Amino acid sequence: MDFLAGCIGGAAGVLVGHPFDTVKVRLQVQSVEKPLYRGTFHCFQSIVRQESMLGLYKGVGSPMMGLTFINAIVFGVQGNAMRFLGQDTPLNQFLAGAAAGAIQCVICCPMELAKTRMQMQGTGEKKKSARKVYKNSLDCLARIYKREGVRGVNRGMVTTLVRETPGFGVYFLAYDVLTRGIGCEPDNPYMIPKLLFAGGMSGIASWLSTYPVDVIKSRLQADGVGGVYRYSSIMDCVRQSVANEGWMVFTRGLTSTLLRAFPVNATTFATVTLVLMYARGETSGAGDCESAPVETQTQHSSSLQTQPNSL
Repeated sequence: MDFLAGCIGGAAGVLVGHPFDTVKVRLQVQSVEKPLYRGTFHCFQSIVRQESMLGLYKGVGSPMMGLTFINAIVFGVQGNAMRFLGQDTPLNQFLAGAAAGAIQCVICCPMELAKTRMQMQGTGEKKKSARKVYKNSLDCLARIYKREGVRGVNRGMVTTLVRETPGFGVYFLAYDVLTRGIGCEPDNPYMIPKLLFAGGMSGIASWLSTYPVDVIKSRLQADGVGGVYRYSSIMDCVRQSVANEGWMVFTRGLTSTLLRAFPVNATTFATVTLVLMYARGETSGAGDCESAPVETQTQHSSSLQTQPNSL
């Protein structure tokens, strides 16, 4: 049931947040010499005007397909890690989240590669004249594999690991601290608003902790679109980016990311919790929104285990 709830919550989060993610990626990888977009809102307007509203959902198939596996991995690893560590402490919340974040990269990296390539397809072109290299996310991965092999499909794996490992740790730590701090009593009428707030703010904290790495990851995964490769390694990407655009390059697309982080993570947490609450028939005791897996085992079995979506 945790698995099903996580999938539903993750899907809801993707539908809410994918347009912001498309804007973020476009801003992160656009050329500094000939920028197409002046900022977040100009990028949003340009995509809608040139590519229609559907342009904001380019590449959505990849994260939708990957959600099932990612949520299954994260739920299983985080829960088992907390049981192995034994005590529900802030450090253990961080470590369990970090372990879950690292392991799910096996699915997350290829998924985000396909998403990024699809989002960049037809950039700046009118909808009718846009050239389509990839039919869909699966076709994108198949073409990359045929051309570059396993290494090509896992392009950006190191930066994904560096982003996801501490990012998930911060996420779980922030959520644990916030839910304990704001307090949630059984049958509390403000349980859902508190849950939304805790989930949204945890998402923002997680993104702020690793955002510069995400910029480099996006650039590496978008590199090669159009047949031109600019970066030979992670450090080469960092050096070129800083040399050409200064240190502020690491904030490219940050506004869009933070605008996305709150509603996506708030939606994910609320959906997962409500699905579990009604599925388990715990409407009378579901007010406790402190949802740690160890508590499920050792303190009160009715606590709900919720999980974020990092996409």
